[in-house]
Amino acid sequence: MEFIGITGGVGAGKTAILSYLEENYNVRTMLADRIAEELMEPGGVCYEKLQEIFAGDAVFLADGHIDRPAMAAVLFADPAKRDRVNGLVHPAVKQYVLEQYRMEKQRGELDFLILEAALLIEEHYDEICDELWYIYTSREVRRQRLMANRGYSNEKIDRIFASQLSEEEYRRHCAVEIDNSGTTEETIAQVRRVLEGKGEHADGRCEECK
Repeated sequence: MEFIGITGGVGAGKTAILSYLEENYNVRTMLADRIAEELMEPGGVCYEKLQEIFAGDAVFLADGHIDRPAMAAVLFADPAKRDRVNGLVHPAVKQYVLEQYRMEKQRGELDFLILEAALLIEEHYDEICDELWYIYTSREVRRQRLMANRGYSNEKIDRIFASQLSEEEYRRHCAVEIDNSGTTEETIAQVRRVLEGKGEHADGRCEECK
């Protein structure tokens, strides 16, 4: 089993690539953002500590779940609190990922374990993953997608772009670059070429894996 980390700027189209991999290869995909959300909810390893951090803040709903817009507003206004949350959640996510990697490695049923994370490089997942992929999409295309699909303003998009790594930094850390600025077919062709020769069933799911 090969462990691949996938990253790239917001709006790069990582979700579509993950869907293609799930439908056509013997993989399991993990999303760091979704893992973080689960760990922060009641019963998750971060929940009790979050109750301490946000004591006095109206960020929990009546059923105990997190009011995410309210929490986001508090974190935006309080950088120190934001640092405390990041210092709690990011290591917990990494620990969960490590545990899942060890479990899947022991089971030996997958050809690829895939992790998608915005902070893949910043959180040093290169120390865990066998290979990092950078999903590149031009800023112009990303801007169009974010405005059309998420309704983001140009100002919000500019703030997001400024907060993320440069293209050069992504390329410096990632062994593979997929250009997702063109058609879906062009992107898929690149993914297939990269996976060619990787693992027993790299050209797609074998009959036993379907």
